[in-house]
Amino acid sequence: MKAGRLLLTAIGALAASPSLFAFTEDKSVSKPFSARIHSEGRFPSLEGATGWLNSPPLTAANLQGKVVLIDFWTYSCINWRRTEPYIRAWADKYKDQGLIVIGVHSPEFEFEKDAGNVRWAVKDMHVEYPVAVDSNRAIWQAFRNDYWPALYFIDAAGNIRHHQFGEGAYGESERFIQKLLAEAGRGAASRGLVSVNADGLEVAPDIGNLRSPENYLGYERTENFVSRDGTIEDKHHSYVAPSGLRINHWALVGDWTIGRQSIVLNKPEGRIIYQFHARDLHLVMGPARSGAIIRFRVLIDGQPPRESHGLDVDDQGIGTISRQRLYQLVRQTSPVGEHQFEIEFLDSGAEAFSFTFG
Repeated sequence: MKAGRLLLTAIGALAASPSLFAFTEDKSVSKPFSARIHSEGRFPSLEGATGWLNSPPLTAANLQGKVVLIDFWTYSCINWRRTEPYIRAWADKYKDQGLIVIGVHSPEFEFEKDAGNVRWAVKDMHVEYPVAVDSNRAIWQAFRNDYWPALYFIDAAGNIRHHQFGEGAYGESERFIQKLLAEAGRGAASRGLVSVNADGLEVAPDIGNLRSPENYLGYERTENFVSRDGTIEDKHHSYVAPSGLRINHWALVGDWTIGRQSIVLNKPEGRIIYQFHARDLHLVMGPARSGAIIRFRVLIDGQPPRESHGLDVDDQGIGTISRQRLYQLVRQTSPVGEHQFEIEFLDSGAEAFSFTFG
């Protein structure tokens, strides 16, 4: 299995419905799966980190005697954002009982390699436990990891004892932390499970209404792009949308350049149109030029989103981008249905990477 490739299989009603599907994506699984064996190997080296935040450099050797939870993340990943309330809660609850949580920030997109961007994300997302900045993915490779998010549970003797890939299984994961603490002689480790009240981007997905998979916009990995003339790689091109879109298909309007990882708007008033079915719609995007501020407007079925607007737009669909990150543009109120999403950028220079849903 190649790094960053996995099978996404939806859970609950999603898995049971013949109208829904399994699909591949690059970030996480909504269906949790895990393996529990006596040992999955020794604690790999952390020496490949290009920097550390919230802590001096840590090593496997100086963590002997501690129970360690390694959390692989990348800051534009919605799947990680929805696990983060639990990681924060565990770090706080068990910090005096011998648990060390280490976030390993292994980037997906080029902009996530920038140490300043990672530093901003750590502060903005209230990550207070140690973070290894893994911009070259050296730690990722040492663990032979393939997923965001991915948790590795390491006992006090330095053995990997358990792992959890993707969202979910929070109770199981916390009970395993308690088990490792008890084995380490922390008999007074807190019982019970944390209670998390997530909000904003950290709210769990609406699985019953999630019928749109993550989709990338660069030509390397995009699917279902249907603008006339198809994809023109790495060149300015004036795109025209078809008369209609099927679900999970998308199109461009205006002068865009489609690159390997992203698309960039060359002239003002370019649009992205996407047919989707989900409660939440997010877009990883930002200005192609650092420091620029770009205005945009969102429409749902040709109308302002009103009460279905996301965190990063108002009820008229108006917003701005000033940083490369994940933006929440739609959070539908009930009932959730299939709609046509449209974003128009009023200024040139917008760069967009991927759509995610929840």
